Parts: sequence; structure tokens; C-alpha cells
Amino acid sequence: MHRLQKYILNNFSTLFMSLFLPLFVIASVIFLIKLSTYTAVIQLSVLEMGKLYLFILPEILFYTLPITFFIAATLSLFKLSNDNEIIVIFALGIKPGFIIRTFLKPAFILTMLLAFDFLVIMPHTKTLSKNFLSYKKSEAKFNLAASEFGNSFGDWLLYIGAKNRDGTFAKVFLFNKKQQEEILITTKRAEVINDSGILHLKLMNGEGYSYSTEKFSQINFKTMFINDTLKTNLRTYEQPLQYWLSKENAGKKKHLLIRNTLLSLFPMITLFLIVTIGVVQVRHQKSKVYLYLFVMIVLYYGMTIGLEKVFQYYTIPIVAMSWLIVTYIFYKKTIVNKF
Repeated sequence: MHRLQKYILNNFSTLFMSLFLPLFVIASVIFLIKLSTYTAVIQLSVLEMGKLYLFILPEILFYTLPITFFIAATLSLFKLSNDNEIIVIFALGIKPGFIIRTFLKPAFILTMLLAFDFLVIMPHTKTLSKNFLSYKKSEAKFNLAASEFGNSFGDWLLYIGAKNRDGTFAKVFLFNKKQQEEILITTKRAEVINDSGILHLKLMNGEGYSYSTEKFSQINFKTMFINDTLKTNLRTYEQPLQYWLSKENAGKKKHLLIRNTLLSLFPMITLFLIVTIGVVQVRHQKSKVYLYLFVMIVLYYGMTIGLEKVFQYYTIPIVAMSWLIVTYIFYKKTIVNKF
């Protein structure tokens, strides 16, 4: 029995990899195209694009793995049916339940991995991704160019005489017009400091002038900081349970929790359906395995999206139990009664 299980799983693993790689590449291309839209707002290097891709990698795996498992398991049984190997197995007195038990362990492991992925890993990577994009957007707001007018730093207008090789700026002029006074600052050298997502402008060896209708004042300074003008909206990472229970984006997270839970359960609750579709009598049945695969995937997703608006969290047990019961009825009528 162990050798037979190993033989079936070897056929399954070969098909699984041949299906997973194309699906993974297609999903990666789609997400990379989505990421490329950020370049219209911020500048991203190849390394930064790779960093963002790593952040969305758990999401790509989450949506490709359960579908790949369902298709690969079904097609591996269909291949064994075409080669009449399934008929030989049943002729030796082995029951269809043996095939269910063979796929039960990998299905259970995959379900646990998917649940861990979306409950623990994805909140962390989404937080990192949003913080990174927020940081890059704040940098984009402070894109200084030498010898050009129109530079700004918060409420300040800047003119930069030159940009040094070390990234600092020379001959910098800052102007700020308030309601009752105007401020002009000149400095020989300036640099930008990023402190945990907050940009500071450090001015060195300069002079400051403040004038209004009533007074005029001047100061000389060695070092001056202009702080908290471009604060990046960074999110602190919370524990997974706190993330899912927090009120921030509660509606969106509720939909994600319902859909992702059902998608995590998909490998486990489709085992009866896998055997029902994959095991066929080639001489007596005209196979429509690819049509059935497409229809079942669309139907499962359709039920999840359609019912969650009505039943909310009750959608999880309703869809899971009804899917399991209906597929078992078909499995019993089409497989168990025949073999």
C-alpha cells in the first residue's frame, strides 16, 4: 500500500510542478505590472522593485497553490485512468477511499501552510510594503534639483546653487512667507537626513533674516534643522491577532478573512471532487475533465463572493459544509457505487 501511495503521489508531484511554475510566472507578471504603476509616482530601482516583489510573494503563493493542487491532483488521477491503472487498482480490491486518504495528508499540510500564510505572514509583508511605498512617496515630494527654481520642502521654497558629490547641497536659499512676516535663510551647505521616515533639512554655516512691517532681525548660525515638514505615514507592525481585530479597514479585512479562510480550506474540502472528476472509465465515459475543473473553480469562488455579502462570517461554515456534502454525494453516486 505504501508503494502504491508513493506511486500516485509521484505522478501528482510531477504534474503539480509542471502546472505550478507557469501559474506562478503568470501571477508574478500580473503583480509586477501592477507594481510598475507606482513608477508614475515614485522612482524605483531594480533592487527596490525586487524588494516589493518579495513583499507580494506570499500573496502570489497563496492564490496559486490551492488551484494548482486541485488541478494537478485531478489530472494525475485522470492520467492514471487513461492508462487503465485506476481500473487495475480497483480490480485488486482497493476501495476509492484509499485515494482519498492518499491525498489527505498533502491537502492538510497545504491547508495549514495557506492558513499560516494569510493569517501571519501576509499582514507583516503588507505592512512592510505600505511603509516602503509611503517612504518612497515622501522622498518623491522632496526631489531637489540644483540650479532650478520650484524646489520645496514643506512650506519652504528653496533654490540650490549646486549639488556636491557626497549628496549634500551648496549655496542654498530658503524662503518662507507667513501672514505677517517673511523669512529668508542662506546657507553654504545643506543636507537631507531621513530619521525613521521623517525628513529633516540640516543647514550649516548660514544666515537668517526675518522681516515684517514692524521689525527686521538677523541671525548667524553654524547648524540649523528644519524638522517634521515631510512626515512619512508609517505603520507599526502589530501581532497577527491584533491586526485582524483592529478597527482600521475592518470591512476590507473582514472580506479578506472570509475569502482567504475558504481558499485555505479548498484543498481539504475538494478531495471527494478530485476523485469524482479524475477517476473515469475511458471506454464508457467521454471525459470533460477540463470543463469540470474550470466550472468547479468558478463556482467555488462565485459562492464565496456571492454569499459573504448576505451571511458575513457564517459564509465560511455554510460554503465549506455544503460543498463537502454535495461533492460527497456525487462521489458516492459516481465512484463508490461503480467501483
